[in-house]
Amino acid sequence: MSIMFEDMAKTLSGWLTGEGDESMVVLSTRVRLARNVSHLAYPAAADSETREKIIGYFESTRSRSEMLSEGNFLKAVDLNRLDRDFLIERHLMSPAFMHDDSARALYVNSDQQVSIMINEEDHFRIQALTPGLDPFGAFRLAGNYDDEIGKYVKYDYDPDFGFLTACPTNVGTGMRASVLIHLPGLVITKDIDRVINRISQQGVVVRGFYGEGSDVLGNLFQISNQTTLGVSEKNILELIERVTRGIIENEASARERLKTEASTQIEDKIWRAYGILRNARLLTSEEVMNLLSAVRLGVAMDIIDTIEISTLNEILLLSQPAHLQKYYSREMETDERDMVRASMVREKLA
Repeated sequence: MSIMFEDMAKTLSGWLTGEGDESMVVLSTRVRLARNVSHLAYPAAADSETREKIIGYFESTRSRSEMLSEGNFLKAVDLNRLDRDFLIERHLMSPAFMHDDSARALYVNSDQQVSIMINEEDHFRIQALTPGLDPFGAFRLAGNYDDEIGKYVKYDYDPDFGFLTACPTNVGTGMRASVLIHLPGLVITKDIDRVINRISQQGVVVRGFYGEGSDVLGNLFQISNQTTLGVSEKNILELIERVTRGIIENEASARERLKTEASTQIEDKIWRAYGILRNARLLTSEEVMNLLSAVRLGVAMDIIDTIEISTLNEILLLSQPAHLQKYYSREMETDERDMVRASMVREKLA
């Protein structure tokens, strides 16, 4: 199992390639579908036998499906704390998932753009991640796996309400669409609160780097839809695309203002960050994220032209504690991680 994670750590996830529309600002797009099997108690109310039955349904589906036969199927009982942290850092599962070992499992496809959480809040949570701004592409990808599972199990669906879910806020489409977006210009110009307040009135919510309940790190925000009932999937995807493009325009204006009104100061901030990353001997993961934010801004503003966005994305991921340990195939204490992290960053930027 550990070898598999070490191999994963040495490859860049498909959603972090730096490709895709608006990839200088939008790192990735995610679509998550919540689905439940008809006539079975949902995970929070289900006994262990029912939860095991759901895992059995998925394993049976996987054995009959060519699409699901590739990739990795992981049971919670087989994963240690470091494995779980690694999967959370890679955005393949939620921070709340697998905290308890009672009949939970995870499927990850071969390019790590699709993951399916089994027995989280719902029986199945099908998630697709695509690079850049691509809500319709992410939906098509998630939909392919949704349709495939739906060939073999009957979903809990009501003609009036749509897909039934454990949390009422997901009933209807059962869909959450989100983008992970980099907004340093709006943060530096102190316009971020105004923009967040405005878009919050349009039916979206703003969260941190790892989603609900997480902090904003490296000026990275997650924007997602708030409503799932009484709207179509198309409505939600169009909303996310429209709101995101509006935010991108606001960010572009903020960056232009910085270039016009504080050119020397912003260049100094960017080059200082780059200098620290190139030369530091100790770095925490939080420091790397904040410094990378400035360097990413420098690349986007054509101030730095020697680094690819994909390299910055790789460093962003590898600097996280679990990734660093998996990448170097050993567990480390905090002090050692800070030293090894700095060495890794210097190597990647050399």
